[in-house]
Amino acid sequence: MPKYRIRFNKAKGQPGRGTEEHAWRVLQDDTEWLARHVVIEVPSRSEQEGLDWNIVCEGKMLFFNDTDTVVIY
Repeated sequence: MPKYRIRFNKAKGQPGRGTEEHAWRVLQDDTEWLARHVVIEVPSRSEQEGLDWNIVCEGKMLFFNDTDTVVIY
């Protein structure tokens, strides 16, 4: 199962970093999605990476372009 890291988007609203509403970064290896909403339907945990904290989970992911929503199930 792929491992996903969810992190608050500190650069939201800046060029190339989504609108002010794109509050979440979802990362899987070298791929990143900027999302307005994140739904996690699998067990998750916190994990520190340097000075930043992530919500981490394993599963499959859907991305809904119309609402910029990530669902991990």
